[in-house]
Amino acid sequence: MTSTTTATYTDLPASYRIPLVVMGAAIPLALANLWIGGIVGAFGLFLMVQAKILTLRFTETALDVYRGDTVIRHFPYAEWQHWEIFWEPVPVLFYFREVNSIHFLPVLFSPPALRACLETHCALAQDPA
Repeated sequence: MTSTTTATYTDLPASYRIPLVVMGAAIPLALANLWIGGIVGAFGLFLMVQAKILTLRFTETALDVYRGDTVIRHFPYAEWQHWEIFWEPVPVLFYFREVNSIHFLPVLFSPPALRACLETHCALAQDPA
């Protein structure tokens, strides 16, 4: 999978690793406790749907989150103070802090493409203040 790039934006390709691992973990959990396994499996299914319907779009000035063709969140880079992708061996969580808020997102997109876009658009925010 490769990212879609035009002159003005980059869309990240979906990555289904985390949802598949969560859904896979639900199987042995269901054998031990049906309710816990069902809850974990439902969460994995939720993550799978989110990976399918959401798009991260890096523009020249902001990170936009799309559901289909609709922008649901807009994060201007000028307001970013720090970003980090947690757990380097297996990236599972993307964190970024803006002037007035913090955000945590599961890594439902290609981790190398995510890192490349962040380093391109938000390199100054990578170093803690």
